[in-house]
Amino acid sequence: MLGSAQVIEFESGGLRYQTLTRNGVTLMFAHLPTHVREYAILQVAVSNGAQAPYTIRPEDFTFERADGAYIRAAPARQVVGALIEKGNRSDVVKLVSTYEMALYGMTRLRPTNGYESRRQQYLAEVSSTKIKAAAAASAIALVQTKLAAGLSTDGAVFFPTDGKPLGAGRLVMRNSGGEFVFNSEEPESGKKF
Repeated sequence: MLGSAQVIEFESGGLRYQTLTRNGVTLMFAHLPTHVREYAILQVAVSNGAQAPYTIRPEDFTFERADGAYIRAAPARQVVGALIEKGNRSDVVKLVSTYEMALYGMTRLRPTNGYESRRQQYLAEVSSTKIKAAAAASAIALVQTKLAAGLSTDGAVFFPTDGKPLGAGRLVMRNSGGEFVFNSEEPESGKKF
């Protein structure tokens, strides 16, 4: 049986973060104050302080609502596909400005394999706003990543909610490396239930 780990909560850059460490892996997240198309967005950062590699993917995340419903995070390719189909300039502005506010306002973690390197790779000059929206999502989205010991990454995790907030509930991340269960909260007010 796993020992109980303590969730630490803090504010940075106007966002409320929760962080939890298990077996040398630290995971933290914050609700981003916007949605894009039909997705609510969480900013997630992962740091591997363990000796072994650690693999994480967006589909490992589930939001458990207070009413008992579960929402599984969408794979990055699904989000990118939706933005190729329906994306616009507003989506690009929302994605980039909101995520950069979260990333650069967060001083506790300096990712070595995250958004900044992906942004430079994917946000080349293109004329189509749909392609730009998809490129922004590609750069921002947490993708399946195998982190070697000592490395970290960050990214946005998208939850299909028909464009509505996630509401009251808690984030749970489960994969072969273990389970991270965070405190219950109401993201709009920051109050626990």
